[in-house]
Amino acid sequence: TASPSPSLFLLPSELYYLIARFLQSGPCKKSAQVLVEELEEHQVRGSRGLSCPGTAQPRCPGWDGVAVNAHIPPDYLLRICERLGPLLDKEIPQSVLGVQTLLGVGRQSLLRAAKGKISNARMAAFGFDE
Repeated sequence: TASPSPSLFLLPSELYYLIARFLQSGPCKKSAQVLVEELEEHQVRGSRGLSCPGTAQPRCPGWDGVAVNAHIPPDYLLRICERLGPLLDKEIPQSVLGVQTLLGVGRQSLLRAAKGKISNARMAAFGFDE
């Protein structure tokens, strides 16, 4: 099998960054701080760039500070999520029009497949490899 492109290795660390950035901007600042500390502890690549939430420090020890990613607003992850449903609906319509949720299943799932195609999860459930 072909190995994933190097850019795909950044996706998980970028997602962690966006989650922490989102948490920092809301009521879960302590959760954001714990996540930032764990990312540092596990040396997650690409996790640099978050300020230390709930402290007067402009950055956590070893982190570059938000200025590195100043172009990323705190609601960036939320805005990405808001765009996913409408983009997918253009290709594969949902079963209940107008209902936008990240938690849907079946034809309401953001992971839904085109009719007649069996999703990778279903294939795996039946013991078939991709």
